[in-house]
Amino acid sequence: MMTTATNTREVEASPLPEDENLLRIGQVMTRMRLMTGRRMIGRLAIQNVAPGLELSHLDVIDAVRRAEEAGEVTVGTIADILRIDPSRASRIVAEMVTRGVLRRKASQADARRIVVVLTALGQRLLAEIQAQKFSVIESIIADWSTEDVEAFSLLFDRFVGGYERVFQARIKETDG
Repeated sequence: MMTTATNTREVEASPLPEDENLLRIGQVMTRMRLMTGRRMIGRLAIQNVAPGLELSHLDVIDAVRRAEEAGEVTVGTIADILRIDPSRASRIVAEMVTRGVLRRKASQADARRIVVVLTALGQRLLAEIQAQKFSVIESIIADWSTEDVEAFSLLFDRFVGGYERVFQARIKETDG
């Protein structure tokens, strides 16, 4: 139902689950989202390797890294992964080429097509992001037992994998 004064939908609140574990997981997910939303690891990597880059540049670097596993990376591939308009992806890639983080080259499969690859600076930045991330993780689990680390890594992977599957299924429902 639309209200005329505020032009927002009134939504009835869902009841909270009674299961304490579900409540805890939901609350922890919110805390983690707030912490990762501040992108501290990315900010540290930029500061250490490439001052002047923006966080959106790190998103592109990560998209290139992930897409390279499946083959050549185009601006369209980057746009799809980041769910942004191809023209925005093209502008960001152009900035990163100018800054020496990415370079364009002809596709090995079809010389008429242009692909994007990381330069040495881009690879250094990616390595710094990973080093910062592992440093943070190592400091968090430093006093955990080997068994706890193993169990958490497996359960966390299983949880996030399930989250991705549910999210993708719901996206397909709304797109389709």
